[in-house]
Amino acid sequence: MAEQLRQIYGRLYAAYGAQHWWPADSPFEVVVGAILTQSAAWVNVEKAIGNLRATGILSPEGLLQVDLDELARLVYPAGYYNAKARKLKAFLEMLFERHGGDLDALFALPLPQLRLELLATHGIGQETADSIILYAAGKPSFVIDAYTRRVFSRLGLEPASDSYASWQAMFSDALPPDVQLLNEYHALIDRHAKTVCRKAPLCDQCCLREVCRLGLTASVGFQSS
Repeated sequence: MAEQLRQIYGRLYAAYGAQHWWPADSPFEVVVGAILTQSAAWVNVEKAIGNLRATGILSPEGLLQVDLDELARLVYPAGYYNAKARKLKAFLEMLFERHGGDLDALFALPLPQLRLELLATHGIGQETADSIILYAAGKPSFVIDAYTRRVFSRLGLEPASDSYASWQAMFSDALPPDVQLLNEYHALIDRHAKTVCRKAPLCDQCCLREVCRLGLTASVGFQSS
């Protein structure tokens, strides 16, 4: 498995290059983006973050002080704006009540404790927690999302159980705990799923076709026709 995952990473990197993800100016902006991007296209998240930046409140203190209704109005482009405003407020309440508003103090927690604290916060599930851990805290935690499941299921590489923990273990057990590697790998998977391995896959354009169960099947079907 380790060799297969390294080979896939190499093919993705050769095809797309470094992704420079997560696009943000600060760790706190990564946290905000990770919450806002739930069920939202990134282009709309950028609009919402732009609203927060334009009003000068894109900081823990700024978002804590802003009225909930006003926060919902500002994050409207990201969708589910009332729910996401409450999720942002929940994170800030945790941050100030437990860590004095100090994001560095939160991120200084050992990885398992940090993950538990995030998961105990309203609106933060496993994918969001791992995104915050990897991209904002800079700790090695592989992010599993729908794109990862789609790409690797088609490749024929999937755990026996479809649980989040099983998917994450498949990567964590085979890859070194290298933050940069895990960062780049997840970003490349998402890039590939958005551009080529779509819901209706473009197998003829795929850099993984030669090692993909679906791609090899598509090749046989094409040749037969």
